[in-house]
Amino acid sequence: MQPAAGFPRGSLSPTEESPDVDRAEKKAAIETLNGVFKASNVVVVAHYSGLTVAQMQQLRKQMRQAGASVKVAKNRLAKIALEGTDVASIGSLLKGPTVIAYSSDVIAAPKVAIDFAKANEKFVILGGAMGKTALDPNGVKALASLPSLDELRSKLVGLLVAPATKLAQLANAPAAKLARVVQAHASKGEAA
Repeated sequence: MQPAAGFPRGSLSPTEESPDVDRAEKKAAIETLNGVFKASNVVVVAHYSGLTVAQMQQLRKQMRQAGASVKVAKNRLAKIALEGTDVASIGSLLKGPTVIAYSSDVIAAPKVAIDFAKANEKFVILGGAMGKTALDPNGVKALASLPSLDELRSKLVGLLVAPATKLAQLANAPAAKLARVVQAHASKGEAA
């Protein structure tokens, strides 16, 4: 490659990057990914080859709405970033064009990923990890089928409120029966 006009031989043109900058960027990317892997309770890996930009944007939007995130990273850098994390078991899944979905809620990322895969056949779930537990595609589907934390909370509140509702109904029942008996006698007296 010839140096650009006005640049001495051996120097880089403005469009070329120095190897030091490239190494620094890679190191920063590895540190960022390592932080993501350490902070996430669940990670899902999928192939995304053939998806359009609009479809990827839709996936990112759905993940954000569910409290999850998506990252496309170089597999080599992601494998380095996995070292020393609980989700290191996903390293073998990082082959080809992969996308990493992650969340602190163990249901959010798998649920969105599975729903997105149903609507987009080019999005193929490879597996994932929940903490130190490796997940195959069926494991990711099983996680996705669980109720979310909000759904569990609402069910728990419903179970707690139900006995109070029953008690209120039982307390009001004798008064209601008495009122019906009085009403029946009053109706008989008017008819006679």
